[in-house]
Amino acid sequence: MERPVIAGVGEILFDIVGDSEELGGAPINFAYHASMLGAEGYAVSTIGDDTRGRRALAELSRRKVPTSCITTITGYATGYVLARVDGAGVASYEFPDDIAWDHLAINDAAAELASRLDGVCFGSLVQRGEHSRRVLTDYLSMLPEKALKIFDINLRQNFYSAEVVLGSIALADIIKLNDDELQILAEMAAISGSEQEILDQLVAKHDLTLAVLTRGDRGSLLVRRGEVSDHPGIRTENIGDTIGAGDAFTAATVISLLNNYSLDDINEKANRVAAWVCSQKGAMPEMPSSFKI
Repeated sequence: MERPVIAGVGEILFDIVGDSEELGGAPINFAYHASMLGAEGYAVSTIGDDTRGRRALAELSRRKVPTSCITTITGYATGYVLARVDGAGVASYEFPDDIAWDHLAINDAAAELASRLDGVCFGSLVQRGEHSRRVLTDYLSMLPEKALKIFDINLRQNFYSAEVVLGSIALADIIKLNDDELQILAEMAAISGSEQEILDQLVAKHDLTLAVLTRGDRGSLLVRRGEVSDHPGIRTENIGDTIGAGDAFTAATVISLLNNYSLDDINEKANRVAAWVCSQKGAMPEMPSSFKI
């Protein structure tokens, strides 16, 4: 297909690790990686009228991610999160309350973009408050019928509920989650079985195009009606950190799917991209052009 138009909608924030601050937020990471992989990637989010907000716009512009769909508001700080990385390079997060992306706004550019989108990725964190949840749901309703809606569950702390998670799956064409989240979701949905059986039931019940399970160093499992791809993973010798790797995996999956790759090829491509991101520092490393899809 022609260069796909893809957006990440939701939180924009700075990952604060020790003395460093790196721009991130899962939907923004997704938009960046989508652009690196060959799509026209957009970030749809809200920032504060402050130093971090201006830095975010400057950094995204430098990384060639359009900023026209990011709204600046007053009275609330640009998002940030305290990220702690353990000895294995795995990150955990602590989020402050009531910041700019909790007041998600859709500006004119984002509204105009909706009609052009081939895919949009969203998560659960931005829906921790009623306002942003409602705005996100309204935005998804503006998309053309052909646009893929990707729910990357991304459960964080206690900022989710069964209502938000199950309601978001009902809106989605694709769901992506990790092995820890699978068990939480299975309990919410009152389903059981093996990993594949749980994904099979979710695909059938919600008429999903694809269900994606990432399993850390055990690779990933992709399931759609009548087809399964089980990838053992790609070993990363020198791990920088895992921040952004899942978002890169999601971006590679979506673009490969839009380009009609086979399920096994999608799985292989997404694992290679994610493994490379794990070998780098930060959520948005500059990606070699050889990864373009």
